[in-house]
Amino acid sequence: MLKRILVLSLIISTSGFKAQEVLDKVIGVVGKYPILLSDLQNTMLDEEGSGMPTDKCKTFEMLVFQKLLVAQADHDSVTVSDAEVETELNRRMAYYIQKFGSEEKLEKYYGKRTNVLKDELKADVQEKMISEKMRGKISSSTKLTPAEIRLFYATIPQDSLPLVNSEVELQQLVKKPAYSPQAKLDAREFIESLRQKVISGKSTMAIQARLYSMDPGSAKEGGFIPNVTKGMMDPSFEGVAFSLKNGEVSQVFESSYGYHFIELVQRKGGLIDLRHILIIPKLTNDDYFNCKKKLDSIYTDIKTGKISFEDAVRKYSDDADTKQNAGLMVNPQTASTKFDNETLSQIDQNFIVTLNSMQVGDLSKPMEYNERDGSPAFRVIKLKNRIDPHKANLKEDYQKIGQMATMDKNQKLLKDWIKKYSKTTYIKLDPEYKCAFENTWTISN
Repeated sequence: MLKRILVLSLIISTSGFKAQEVLDKVIGVVGKYPILLSDLQNTMLDEEGSGMPTDKCKTFEMLVFQKLLVAQADHDSVTVSDAEVETELNRRMAYYIQKFGSEEKLEKYYGKRTNVLKDELKADVQEKMISEKMRGKISSSTKLTPAEIRLFYATIPQDSLPLVNSEVELQQLVKKPAYSPQAKLDAREFIESLRQKVISGKSTMAIQARLYSMDPGSAKEGGFIPNVTKGMMDPSFEGVAFSLKNGEVSQVFESSYGYHFIELVQRKGGLIDLRHILIIPKLTNDDYFNCKKKLDSIYTDIKTGKISFEDAVRKYSDDADTKQNAGLMVNPQTASTKFDNETLSQIDQNFIVTLNSMQVGDLSKPMEYNERDGSPAFRVIKLKNRIDPHKANLKEDYQKIGQMATMDKNQKLLKDWIKKYSKTTYIKLDPEYKCAFENTWTISN
């Protein structure tokens, strides 16, 4: 996502992380909210670091718009909760730590503890969340009818229609190696022994987690996961976690990841801090072999006409997301069923080479791959449809044109909103930063 790790933003635009080399000053005020020269400089640095073209006037206008959103949010009582801000801060700090390689490297680079960096980010994160919430409120009612989408398409000059790259639609039949009963029993007995050490006082949850937990995200932290809200975790995990009392240790239970037990550290309203230990049963070579053998057999039955691909998916596939839809895959970036080469390469590098030699209706041979959680699996791909490069049209690209039409309407709504509310909000900008803005702003005298 980032082209340079050391430019952290893509996520933060005006952080206290960057040292200022010039004397800071106020270059604009919107309502009661100032815009600092450092805000502009840091945001432009972030844009440059993420590969975006930099334009001082466009960036300045974006900051003015953000402050106007926050000023109007005050008036409309649009807020975000402390819990939401804390959750977002934790998500971002986890992202930065991952990019630097460790918490220690992050702290060494900035010469500050992680909790200090979080405190410095808090005001910016809160303001950005409020502005995004306010912006969403402006365009939340945008829902276009088919007639409006067709009308929008008719207004686009033919020579301005976007070129759509080659795309494919895919179906998949997935088989996942199953843990042997003995492997599951061994894992359960082992984690039960760890729990006994904890509840007997012979050891602590933190020590056992560091030594044995197989959750790479929390093991090094002694199993500690702060500020968990409902909807973040596996449902079975959440069900246990939110049923506990402070200091209580759960029984061993199974989730889609393996076996766990949890200690509730503290409850803070809708948030909980917890420690947990995860033990994953071990897959053997036989487990892999049997899974591949089973998929090979299904593949042969499909190729010889004993069963259709679609019926085989419904009967045998282990992928819950596609099993009931004849294996039809959905592009996670666009929520459509169409994939271009760039998206395909991000999902699986083997896709491009495999699909190049396939015709519509062909099946791939069984392919090994890793699920999003890193677990191994095998699948057969069916090429359902291939769409050659073309100019966008309603028949093949209705969803894309619908998205374009929605974006166009949202832009008009935002322009009208800016024109209206800049008249009723105090806005003062440094004459040095006068620009030919894209929107109609009323600047106070």
